[in-house]
Amino acid sequence: MPALVLLGAQWGDEGKGKATDLLGGSVDYVVRYQGGNNAGHTVVVGDQKYALHLLPSGILSPGCVPVIGNGVVVDPSVLLSELSGLNERGVDTSGLLLSGNAHLIAPYHTEVDKVTERFLGKRKIGTTGRGIGPAYADKINRVGLRVQDLFDESILTQKVEAALDFKNQVLAKLYNRRAVRTDQVVEELLGYADRLRGYVADTTLILNDAVDEGKVVLFEGGQGTLLDVDHGTYPFVTSSNPTAGGACTGAGVGPTKISRVIGILKAYTTRVGAGPFPTELLDADGEALREIGGERGVTTGRDRRCGWFDAVIARYATRVNGLTDFFLTKLDVLTGWERVPVCVAYEIEGRRVTELPFSQSDFHHAVPVYEYLPGWSEDITGAKSFSDLPKNAQGYVKALEEMSGAPISAIGVGPGRDETIQINSFL
Repeated sequence: MPALVLLGAQWGDEGKGKATDLLGGSVDYVVRYQGGNNAGHTVVVGDQKYALHLLPSGILSPGCVPVIGNGVVVDPSVLLSELSGLNERGVDTSGLLLSGNAHLIAPYHTEVDKVTERFLGKRKIGTTGRGIGPAYADKINRVGLRVQDLFDESILTQKVEAALDFKNQVLAKLYNRRAVRTDQVVEELLGYADRLRGYVADTTLILNDAVDEGKVVLFEGGQGTLLDVDHGTYPFVTSSNPTAGGACTGAGVGPTKISRVIGILKAYTTRVGAGPFPTELLDADGEALREIGGERGVTTGRDRRCGWFDAVIARYATRVNGLTDFFLTKLDVLTGWERVPVCVAYEIEGRRVTELPFSQSDFHHAVPVYEYLPGWSEDITGAKSFSDLPKNAQGYVKALEEMSGAPISAIGVGPGRDETIQINSFL
């Protein structure tokens, strides 16, 4: 079966773009199945660095068809801007396919997102303020806008009116903001229709046909497992399902057609936004990880919170996603530490637990229990095979593999496209 899911196994920012791009030359389709422009992937090709937000990473691989599935929420202005930026750099974007069933982020979604976060104050979630949550909320409340609505002015107007009936009451009476005019929203959205029309397709049909024909389809999740709205550290999560099950609903391909599920793990742990983070470091080690690893958000520019590797989270990701493989990234960042701590369990009110607690309160109070593995000082960025790594680096990888519950099939030893050790083929 040639369908694969590739997703983040921590809180996002694990290096999914690098992994997807690595596979791009062997893949026929790369599909984003959830999230919006709150996600960001950095892909380095030669001396060129690309920051992708809505577009699948496969758009940088010639011959690979990039697809935005029905489970994604799309800000049309952001999408068109991203396409234009790539075109200016000589990247061919004409093959993009956009699901007509994907939901739109309208101007009022970003307005509601921003004022709600300010209103929450200390209780804020730490969203990107890009309207992702409100767009998904409208989808569930059945007052959302879909890409296909751009091509029927009457339906679009009716749907915008329905959405604004309630939102304008909230904006005006609760947040003391001006009401949003229906005609202005409709006019802005209709202005995107002609430029998007050529990309819109029945992506579910196309992808199922592709799988049935034996083509290789890669489903690419945004964010990470611990940000899943059902399986993450709720309420400090995203508004969709980055976990493997989300690929089926977000692209319209059944689970029996998926053959492998690849989890991306950073060799340490990072998180952006609010919420519990047991291994977070608020000391010189945390700052060193941030600086060496370049840990700033691709989409927001915010500093990422940094901590040591958490094997409890990795095991949880293996379980809820049914992971068959791991891709371990940024191993090179750990070069130079004499000892590298790894969280193997939590202590919660005097109890040692080795699985992620389902209770939000317990997880919030979890204290990491560390084992210390010997570090290495040798430069590993030129390593081409596992045997090229220093013995202690090999030991670190083997220990993480044993603790995490799935084989590590590839290792990132640098930011470049070619700075990867392939141990087992994903295909």
